[in-house]
Amino acid sequence: MSLKNAMTADFLRSAYGGESMAHMRYLIWGDSAEKDGFPNIGRLFRGVAYAEQVHATNHFNVMKEQVGDSTVAAGAVFGHTNIVENLQGAINGELHEIDQMYPVYLETARFQEEKDAQRSFHYALEAEKIHARLFQEAQNSAKEGKDIRSETIYICPVCGFTEIGDEVEKCPVCGVKKDLFKAF
Repeated sequence: MSLKNAMTADFLRSAYGGESMAHMRYLIWGDSAEKDGFPNIGRLFRGVAYAEQVHATNHFNVMKEQVGDSTVAAGAVFGHTNIVENLQGAINGELHEIDQMYPVYLETARFQEEKDAQRSFHYALEAEKIHARLFQEAQNSAKEGKDIRSETIYICPVCGFTEIGDEVEKCPVCGVKKDLFKAF
């Protein structure tokens, strides 16, 4: 299905830009966490970076017929200091997406009856809620000078749903079987 509405297309481009930047930022912060003695928080950053890539890919694919150059304005968190501050940057970015960005983008896509965009925004919003919680838990540990527990981090390749450990058999957001999840 091709996009019919310019506003939804603009929101998809903005979300694509933001998710792409989050992907790269989390890879950088993951390397930093590992170097600073927090290998499991580093894995968390890398796992969530993959989830952000899933979101960017979903947004990009919805725009597959939107051929041409575009200037993309997207919010981004900058800075690279220490583990606690980097995690705060991640938390702030996720909360912005949860509280500000995706609710507006999703509601606009619903209003404009853009089904593929609705799905893409919904998937990202649900995953970002989990990411914010996981980053907050990691920050709480890092403030005490501790790494997070060493369990496998699983990411749904369809929607970016993220879990630590073996709690689900299929994705609660999109229904994909757990054996398709990517492990970190």
